[in-house]
Amino acid sequence: MQFRPVLAVALLAMCSQPLMLRAEGIDSGAYLAARIAGASDDYREAAHWFTRALIASPDDVWLMDGAISAQIGAGNMDAAIAVAQRVKAKGAKSQPAELALIADQAKRGDFEALKASEPGGRTGALLLDGLVRAWAELGTGRMSEALEAFDAMATTEGLQAFGLFHKALALASVGDFEGAEKILSGEEGGTIQVMRRGTLAHAQILSQLERNQDAIAVLDKAFPGESDIAIIALRARLDAGDSVPFDVTRNVTDGLAEVFFTLALALNGEASDGFTLQYARIATYLRPDHAEAILLAGAMLENQKQYDLASEAYATVAREDGGFFAAEIGRARALQGAGKLEAALEVLKGQIRNSPGQISVHIALGDMLRRDERWAEASAAYDAAVALIPEPAVAGYWSIYYSRAISLERQKLWEPAEADFRKALALQPDQPQVLNYLGYSFLERGENFEEALSMIERAVAQRPDSGYIIDSLAWGYFLAGRYEEAVDPMERASVLEPVDPVVTDHLGDVYWAVGRKLEANFQWRRALSFDPEEEHAIRIRHKLKIGLDGVLMEEGAKSLSDVANGN
Repeated sequence: MQFRPVLAVALLAMCSQPLMLRAEGIDSGAYLAARIAGASDDYREAAHWFTRALIASPDDVWLMDGAISAQIGAGNMDAAIAVAQRVKAKGAKSQPAELALIADQAKRGDFEALKASEPGGRTGALLLDGLVRAWAELGTGRMSEALEAFDAMATTEGLQAFGLFHKALALASVGDFEGAEKILSGEEGGTIQVMRRGTLAHAQILSQLERNQDAIAVLDKAFPGESDIAIIALRARLDAGDSVPFDVTRNVTDGLAEVFFTLALALNGEASDGFTLQYARIATYLRPDHAEAILLAGAMLENQKQYDLASEAYATVAREDGGFFAAEIGRARALQGAGKLEAALEVLKGQIRNSPGQISVHIALGDMLRRDERWAEASAAYDAAVALIPEPAVAGYWSIYYSRAISLERQKLWEPAEADFRKALALQPDQPQVLNYLGYSFLERGENFEEALSMIERAVAQRPDSGYIIDSLAWGYFLAGRYEEAVDPMERASVLEPVDPVVTDHLGDVYWAVGRKLEANFQWRRALSFDPEEEHAIRIRHKLKIGLDGVLMEEGAKSLSDVANGN
């Protein structure tokens, strides 16, 4: 059994009814400003304007719904709870209010109130209501009732993995590590596929049972060749014979935080970021040191271009936490997203000065510099990362060599670039990005033609819907003089990448080569409309004036017919 995100969404997709404007007694300007801010995922502005609107209409539950959702998104849980209590005092039913009230009761340890059930549950979401009730039973000292509630989830179609996983966490939280291990090992209830945090919990539980070698085996199976600092540190402790404490759910409030985090993970990518963010925010409210929930919330805020909120979230991860460097990398990304590139670079450089052995930070610095086309600085950052790769290097490190290869290739340092591309392929032989980049580079250089086509064909086999890779294949056929063969893949590439100037220009060249000259001119004009680089644009404009044959002649290149005839 495994966590099933799509099913989870169907069970959890609770959203407020759409807010509707009513003219009577409402501050229309504040309301409309709140709606606009909410539609832009600007939680702070939305919270401000919903609050303003509530001044004019203090009893409007619809406005309260919006205010609660915005305050949770902004990370202002106390403000959200205050509005939720007003909703409750009115005797109204509101899903955002119930989420906020559950968070409040869990934080205060009011487990009796948390257990209170209503027809259809508190939120109307079977999984959330069921897990909250099970943990609340445990919080009131009713272990038998808690286990029955977890079992009810575990025997519900589609919810088995959630019920079993949280039952294991609950057992471990009260010291029943044997019972927890039976579930996580699959001995009780069958195999469940847990996510990263579940694997860490399993390793900690095994360590508490004095089975450190089994714990190491669990980590090695789940994270082969892992470069994650937290995994490496945990493995080292286990290898040293330490008894690693169980801290994933130290108490019931932690367990409830884990409910919201588990569901946020299940919803991530399946529901809207705004909806999923509420679960991650509540998880961090219940457990402020939950680094993984903070990282998830930060990533969703980045996706929504709420860079200041993302940066603030990342900054709450403590330096001693295993997720600290990931959070600092996230903070740097958020600063870059906000247009503060130099500040972002300084965050990473500062971490390198303080902790030069953190390979992930060197990689992040290289990536940021590469995106800014600062190729020499990027390759220097990757040099530092490569120097930290343990020997023998494992497959997970292929991307460092690939990224450095691109930086070197852009500096026209081809020999070391090719060596890095080949090293990346040695570590990950069928990696489509590397196969495509190296193969296309060979085509452009006029080298190793057969090997290049073979590489690109292998890349296409793995990524048949990638317009860029299919463009490479079609371009290889074109350069080989196989013009008719190039038409179909080039047209497919153009459909997949309809506004890419290079792909569109290539399509024009292919059409010209097979005699479809009117269509070629049309595609070249389209390519110019997609804002190509100036050097590229100059060549396209010249083709429109004198045709591709004339341009090739001026460049001293072989004619199309000579290439086709193998001359």
